[in-house]
Amino acid sequence: MRGNTISLSEHLAFSDRFNQLFRSGMELVEESANYLDGEGREEAKAMPKAAMVVYGTESMRLTTRLMQLASWLLLQRAANEGEMTRDQFLAEKRKISLDTLPVSNVGAEWEELPAAFVALVNRSLSLQTRITAIDAELYHYKAPETPVDNPVDQQINLLSTALGARRKA
Repeated sequence: MRGNTISLSEHLAFSDRFNQLFRSGMELVEESANYLDGEGREEAKAMPKAAMVVYGTESMRLTTRLMQLASWLLLQRAANEGEMTRDQFLAEKRKISLDTLPVSNVGAEWEELPAAFVALVNRSLSLQTRITAIDAELYHYKAPETPVDNPVDQQINLLSTALGARRKA
């Protein structure tokens, strides 16, 4: 928490919901690896050349994305459990680059890709969205430069001004 505000992302990062996010993220990593090494490899052999190129490119993007997301999840879990100092955490955190995760470009060739593969990519993008939002709130937060007035006081002052009597805060 910062000041009087409650950070929902901070609460999530240290809750049982984080543990659920961690488990689902790691399951997605394992499921994707198994697919790419097995069924996906076989399905790729039967694709038209253009789809095969898209599949190869997106497979690399998927793998890169999931490696970075898994690293973030593992690091956050270690921090949550007190397994490292803040300095150690920050040093390791700098090695994870969520800002430069690969973007998947869905196009006409996606219709020729296996549905299971497309589902894995979409799930990884959803996980990326959740993790980058949490990370941005937890680690890229910038405090307001000027103190923010209490919104209730602001409304009372506006009403007082409108009614002709200025209230002292």
